[in-house]
Amino acid sequence: MHPSRLLADIGGTNIRLAWQATPQGPFNDIRVQPCDDYPSLTAAVSAYLAQVQVPQPREAAFGIANPVVGDEVRMTNHSWSFSQRAVQQALGLQRLIVINDFTALALALPQLKPELLRQVGGSQAVPGAAVALLGPGTGLGVSGLLFPQGSGRGVPLAGEGGHVSLAAETAQEFEVVSLLKERYGHVSAERALSGAGLVDLYHALRKLGREAGKEVTDPAQVTGLALEQHEPLALQALDMFCGFLGNVAGNLALTLGAKGGVYLGGGIVPRLGPWFDQSSFRKRFEAKGRFRDYLASIPCWVIDPDGAPALYGAARALDMADAASR
Repeated sequence: MHPSRLLADIGGTNIRLAWQATPQGPFNDIRVQPCDDYPSLTAAVSAYLAQVQVPQPREAAFGIANPVVGDEVRMTNHSWSFSQRAVQQALGLQRLIVINDFTALALALPQLKPELLRQVGGSQAVPGAAVALLGPGTGLGVSGLLFPQGSGRGVPLAGEGGHVSLAAETAQEFEVVSLLKERYGHVSAERALSGAGLVDLYHALRKLGREAGKEVTDPAQVTGLALEQHEPLALQALDMFCGFLGNVAGNLALTLGAKGGVYLGGGIVPRLGPWFDQSSFRKRFEAKGRFRDYLASIPCWVIDPDGAPALYGAARALDMADAASR
C-alpha cells in the first residue's frame, strides 16, 4: 500500500500545497497561502495539514525558489531558512525531497495539458530537442530539459540562470542599467525581471524623465497603471521588462539549442494576457543577428500557473526516486 504524499511549490511570496492519496492519483485540496503568514516552512505546512485534515503523509516533495545545495536552505527572496532533516523530523516524514522550484516546473513540462499553454510566436517544436524554461515572479527562475537518446521525459537542469548579468541593447536601457548598477553593484537579469525589478524599472524611467509618473511600491501598481490606465511611463516600463525578458530568453534558447521550445513560467507574464503577445518580447527574442532565423522558428509558450504545474514536477521527483530505489 502506498503512503499519501505531500507536495509543495514554495515561492518567495506564496506556498502552494496539495496531497496525493497514491502515486499517479489526483491532487487533493490544492491551496495557496502567503508565506508571510507563517514564521517558518514547518508552520505553513503544519497549518495546511490541520486545515485539510489529511492522514499523516509519509513522504513529501517540495519545489522551492532557491538553490538546494546540502541540508541547509536559506531562501534568497524570503526570510525562511531551514534544515531539510529537521523539517522531515518535525513533519514525521519517512522521505523528503527538496528541489529548486524551476527544476520541479521543468520536470512537469512534458505533462502539461495544451489548455495550460498559450503560444507566442514561432512555429513547431522539434521533438527530442532541448527545451528552455524561465519565468519572472518574486525572482527569476531558469531551467530547462535535455532529452538524452531514448529518454522521453527529459533530464532537468538545476542552475541559477536568473543571476546572469543583464545586457542593455538600447541607449535608454543602458541608462536604466546604469541606474540599477549604482544601486546594486552587479545588475543581474533578476534585478529587472522580477516583481521588484518591474518597480525598479518604473522608478528608473521616472528618474530619467525627471520625476514623471507616480510613486509605486508594488508590481501590481505598475501593471495596473499600464494595462488599465494606459499611463505612458508604466507602459514604457512594462514593455522594457518584456524586451529584457525576450533578450534573456533568446540567450537561453541559443545556449541550450532549445528547438523544443521556450516555456515562460512565473506569476507575472500570465497576468499580462494578450498584451504580452504584442509587446517587444518576441521581437527581442529573435533579435540575435545572424541567428535571427534560427530563433524565429522556436515557439514560446506562456504557462498558466493556475494549473499548479510545479506540483506535478514535485510528484514526478518522488516517482523518479521510487524508480531509482527499485
